[in-house]
Amino acid sequence: MIRPSPFQLSTQCRRVYITGLLIAALLGPSVEVSATSVEVWYGPEDRPLEHLVQMYDRATRYIFVAVYGVTSPLTVKALVEAKRRGVDVRLLTDRERLNDPKQRTALSALREAGIPIRINQHDGLMHLKQAVIDDEINTTGSMNQTTSGNRYNDERLDIIRDHAITVKAREKFLSLWNDQERFQEWK
Repeated sequence: MIRPSPFQLSTQCRRVYITGLLIAALLGPSVEVSATSVEVWYGPEDRPLEHLVQMYDRATRYIFVAVYGVTSPLTVKALVEAKRRGVDVRLLTDRERLNDPKQRTALSALREAGIPIRINQHDGLMHLKQAVIDDEINTTGSMNQTTSGNRYNDERLDIIRDHAITVKAREKFLSLWNDQERFQEWK
């Protein structure tokens, strides 16, 4: 049977045909349905770090944090408490930030609580600002976990609730964590 050209079909059939092509092109070979939700918080007016700390307080399995700056007592307290609850807490940060006395104080408190910390050894910055929590929540944005990032700076924090996206973020964190050439334990 010879298939007629789409241009020979009636206008209604042409619309159905084109609509079907568009749907197939947009959906691709596989369709993944997800119930993603995203919260967006801006600093200083929304106090974004306080929203992040609430996520830490609810964690039950793990919290993996990759952040350039971490000096906030709110963050330190929440991560230490999570560790005490039995949550696997890990932190990646940038070696250049070790020159900041507040960063060193925060990292020392985390390490004393048994939280492992790794710092970059490569020439670039470890400039991620990401937290991955329990394969269900991950965060991103411009905010460092500092008092200034929460109260004074113009910042953004996105809290993403999506299993597939969060698993991808976890895998990226763990690939950095396990990269012995680019990251080492901070002692």
